[in-house]
Amino acid sequence: MSLNEIYKQIDAEGFSARTLDIIDDFSNDIINGRTNFSRYTLEEHSGVCKAGAPLIGATIIAGYARASLEAGADAATSQGIRPSNWKIDEAQEKAIEQWAKAARLWVEDSDAILLRSLGPMIAQGAEAKVYYRSGDPSVVKERTSIYSTWQKALEAIILHNYLFPETAMLVTGFTRDSDHLMRIILTQPYVSCRRLASKSEIDEMVAAKGFRDNWNGQGVNYTSDRIALEDMHPANVFIDEVTGKPICIDCIVKFV
Repeated sequence: MSLNEIYKQIDAEGFSARTLDIIDDFSNDIINGRTNFSRYTLEEHSGVCKAGAPLIGATIIAGYARASLEAGADAATSQGIRPSNWKIDEAQEKAIEQWAKAARLWVEDSDAILLRSLGPMIAQGAEAKVYYRSGDPSVVKERTSIYSTWQKALEAIILHNYLFPETAMLVTGFTRDSDHLMRIILTQPYVSCRRLASKSEIDEMVAAKGFRDNWNGQGVNYTSDRIALEDMHPANVFIDEVTGKPICIDCIVKFV
């Protein structure tokens, strides 16, 4: 079944049991290489698969929300005025929450659950709350969107996984925190930090992946012909205690 057919199914039945099964089947086809998202190259699909079925489902729903808004805009005017990013973001957030609840991927009181099971947060930034219990192989993050739309926030996880598979993010669910921000719940391998990476070490790491400094050699932003990396400062790039190599745990990543 194509994405357009899935969108029609959602229009017809909402998030019924049949619709959820169809979304699950499409997600499994993606993971098993039987179909793909046209947005991504075959290499980038490794990042899709590493992120897991919940992220694939959310990507489908985000695409549906955007397509529905754009179809309404086309019907309203012959000019086909596109909806603004804030309208797209609002519609995608609402649709993802509705789908996640129907698919039993929604977690109420996630903050409290993580606090009880893992202990206090070990870090918090603009994008993510981080929880970790000593000895566990992974950290748990509640990650909100700092992007213009939720679709781009999901893309960021996919592209991170493609570029930095050693710290791939696996999505397990969705929630709202105590501030009512919608967040993606995910796990990520725990990295034992020897020290923070230097600018030259980060430059060398991303150059090997086809990126160049985007700020005259002075900044923390890099670009390739297809993807942009931002916020690649040492607090987001560590020297791994085990390998002795730079390892990126988080950054802003998006299509150019």
